[in-house]
Amino acid sequence: MMRRLQLVLTMVLISGLSWAAAQPAAAPASKPACDRACLERFIDRYLDAMEADKPSLDLFARDCRFTENGVQLPLGGEGLWVNMSGKGNYRFYVPDIETQQVAFIGTVREGKDLVAVAVRLKIVAERITEAEQLVIRPEAAGAGVSGVPSFPDTGESVEKLGSPHPVYLEVIPEAERPSREEMIKTANYYFTGMQKNDGKGYYPFTDDCHRIENGLPATNAPLKPGETRPDPKTAKSYSAAWGCREQFESGLLNFVSRIRDRRFVAVDRERGIVFAFGFFDHHHINWTWQLAELFKIEKGQIRRIEAVFHRSPYGMNSGWSTYEQGISDALQIVY
Repeated sequence: MMRRLQLVLTMVLISGLSWAAAQPAAAPASKPACDRACLERFIDRYLDAMEADKPSLDLFARDCRFTENGVQLPLGGEGLWVNMSGKGNYRFYVPDIETQQVAFIGTVREGKDLVAVAVRLKIVAERITEAEQLVIRPEAAGAGVSGVPSFPDTGESVEKLGSPHPVYLEVIPEAERPSREEMIKTANYYFTGMQKNDGKGYYPFTDDCHRIENGLPATNAPLKPGETRPDPKTAKSYSAAWGCREQFESGLLNFVSRIRDRRFVAVDRERGIVFAFGFFDHHHINWTWQLAELFKIEKGQIRRIEAVFHRSPYGMNSGWSTYEQGISDALQIVY
C-alpha cells in the first residue's frame, strides 16, 4: 500500500512539473506605451519634421489635427511649418505618461527671428494624433496701451534662460507625490486667485515662489538704481519686485477680468509639474493674452511658475474647446 501511495504521489508530481513546464512564462509587468524619454523624443521628432516641412505618416496619424495660436491649419505648409529655420537651445519637456501626452516650452528660429513656442502632442499607437502649438513671435505686444506690458523680444529672453531651472528637475519622492487631480487643483488656485484678484483668496505659494513670464522675472525682480521697494500693503499698483504671495495678497492683480479655457494638458507627477493652456481677458481694454503656463508643485504648494504668451483677438477660442467651455472660467478640460 505504501509503495502504491508513493508511486501515485510521484506520478502526480511529475505530471504537475510537466504541466508547469508547458505553461508560458509569466508576462513581465506591463509598460506604458511610451515612457518619459519616448515622449520627449516625439517633441524632438516633431520639431525636426516642422523644420523640414515634412509631416510624414511614419510620425503623424493620417487624421492628425493641428492648430497654431488657436487656429486649425493643414499639417505642413502653413504657419511655423513654412519658415522654421532651426531649433533654439531652450527646451523644457513635460511628459505625461498616464495620458500619453507631452508638452513643451522652447525656442526655435523662424527665418532670422528667434521665437518662443509652446507645444502639446498626443500620442496614440506610436503616432501623433493631435498637435497644438503657440508661436510667440517678436512684436511690440502691448506697445502704446496703458497698463499693458510689452514683450518685443520674447524668443531672445527665453533663450537666455539657458535651461530649465534646477528646481524643475528635482524628483518628488514617490510616497509624497499627490494625485494628478490634486496637482491640477493646486495649479488652478493660481488662476482662480488672479482672476478679479481681491487679496482674500487661497494662495498656496512657497516662500521662495518665483514666476517667469516670456523669459523675464515677474516676481522678485531686482530694483533699478534709486528705486525703493513698494510696500504691498499701501502701494497703488503691483510690483514685479514682490514675491508671489505678496502680489496676490495685495489685491492689485484685479486687472485680469477673466481666466478662461483653463486646460491642464500635461501632468508630470514624477517632477511635480502641471502644464496648462488658457486665456487672460482684460475687459476694460478688450485685450486677451493667449498663454501656456507651467507650475512646479511641492507638498500642495506652488514653488515656481513659467509662462509664455502673446496677444490674441479678444475672446479668442483655443481651437480645442467648445464655445461654452471657452467662455467659462469654471469649466476645465483635462486630457
